Amino acid sequence: MLNLPQPSAGLGLRRALLAELRQAPAGDFDFLEVAPENWIGIGGAHGAALHSLAERYPLTCHGLSLSLGGPAPLDLAFLGQVRAFLERFNVPLYSEHLSYCGDEGHLYDLLPLPFTEEAVHHVAARIRHAQDVLERRLAVENVSYYAAPQHDMSELEFTRAVLREADCDLLLDVNNVYVNSINHGFDPQAFLQGLEPGRVVAMHVAGHYDESDTLKIDSHGAPVKPVVWALLEQAYARFGAQPTLLERDFNFPPYAALVAELQTIRQLQHQAVTRQAVTHD
Repeated sequence: MLNLPQPSAGLGLRRALLAELRQAPAGDFDFLEVAPENWIGIGGAHGAALHSLAERYPLTCHGLSLSLGGPAPLDLAFLGQVRAFLERFNVPLYSEHLSYCGDEGHLYDLLPLPFTEEAVHHVAARIRHAQDVLERRLAVENVSYYAAPQHDMSELEFTRAVLREADCDLLLDVNNVYVNSINHGFDPQAFLQGLEPGRVVAMHVAGHYDESDTLKIDSHGAPVKPVVWALLEQAYARFGAQPTLLERDFNFPPYAALVAELQTIRQLQHQAVTRQAVTHD
C-alpha cells in the first residue's frame, strides 16, 4: 500500500471538476479524495476518467454511508466492495464519519451520536469490526453537528475514548472543530490540544456559512475563512504537516481559486516543517 506524501495537499474528485483535474499540470495537488460509494462500479467516461487520474495521483477514500454509529448491523457486503475498491486503486487512507446515517434505510445525512459511555462502546466495537473486515486501519472524522443529543461527556472526551477503545486513527476536520466550537461554546485550541498527536493521520479544511455570530454551517461551498486557516496552522504545530484535503462540494469557483487555496495549505505546511526543523536543531 502506498503512503501519502507528507506534507501534501489534495482535492476532492468531484465530477464537476473532472475536466480541470485531468488537465491540471503537475504540482497543483498531490492526491485526490473520492467517496467510494459514488465510484464503485462506475464505467463509461466517468470510469475512464477515474482510472486515468488514479494512474497519476494517489487516491484516498472518504466514505459517506457506512453508518459506523448506527443501530443496524454493518453492511458487510458493502464493506467487501469497499475493500476491493481500496485494493484495486492501492488506496493509502480510508476514512469514515464518526456519526450515523441510517437504520434499515439511508437518511442521506450525517447524524450526531450521543456522547455517552454506551455510544463509545457501540461505535468502537463497530469500528474494530470494520477494520477486521477491511484488514486495515480506519480513520474516523470528527463531524459538525447542530442538534446535540445526550451529552454525558464533551465531544473531545467522546472522541478520545472512541479512538482509544477502537484503536483507530483520526481524520481531523479543522473546519468542523471551528464550527462546533462556535455552535456549542468550547475553545477550539483546547480541543486540538486535547487530542493525541499520534492518532491524527490526515486533515480536512473547508469553507463554512456564517448564519450568525453564534451559528456556523459547515457548507463546503465557500472559500476557507481566515479564522480556519489560523486554526489549521495551530493544528500543524500540534500534529505535524499531515496530508490535508481542501473540501469543496458545490458552488465551485474558477479552478485557479482552488489552486490558490491549495497553495495556502502548502505555505502553512512549509512553515510548520521549517519551525519543526529549527526546534530540533
